[in-house]
Amino acid sequence: MHRIVLWIQQVAVPFLGPAGVLLVAFLDSSFLSLPEINDLLVITAAAREPETAWVYVVMATLGSLAGCSLLWFLARRGGEAFLLKRFSAERVARTRAAFQKYDVLALAIPAVLPPPMPFKIFVLCSGVFGISFQRFAVTLLMARGLRYTAWAFAGIRYGDEAMRMLKQVDLWFAAHLPWLLAVLGAGTAAWLLTRAMQRRREAAQG
Repeated sequence: MHRIVLWIQQVAVPFLGPAGVLLVAFLDSSFLSLPEINDLLVITAAAREPETAWVYVVMATLGSLAGCSLLWFLARRGGEAFLLKRFSAERVARTRAAFQKYDVLALAIPAVLPPPMPFKIFVLCSGVFGISFQRFAVTLLMARGLRYTAWAFAGIRYGDEAMRMLKQVDLWFAAHLPWLLAVLGAGTAAWLLTRAMQRRREAAQG
């Protein structure tokens, strides 16, 4: 993995520029799995060329969207049988429950959080469990755009030190992921309940 990162940083990105980030983001979000490679590339590009950091953020976001869209279409066409060939029935059932409870937030949260938070199963399940492509695309654009923008600012502000920050964030999330998901789930459930009660009051008043 370290060699792959070095090759992409030292060869692919300097040679291809933003198009290289677009390509890597597409491959990572579709056929390959290179955890956080896009974060690393955005940090590197932002530290090296702060004035064009936004271009790399856009390319990483669009590349990720393109790769995830391919998975969405494959899953939509293959249906639940497509999922069960790749994941256990228990994982598919848990993911279905997450979408039924939280809707697109079940996709948005994994799109923002770093590993070890699983992500591709939520992308595939979006296609199977009825999330329209428009809502899918908008959710990913916002979530991935937020994530890469944050790391671009870190690269501009802290340079190579942002790489160490990324590693520390990974370790923190790995250690606290269950508690973090519990807090996010409780907060989201409370927000959804508040919205439902507000709509009921408005309907009653109307």
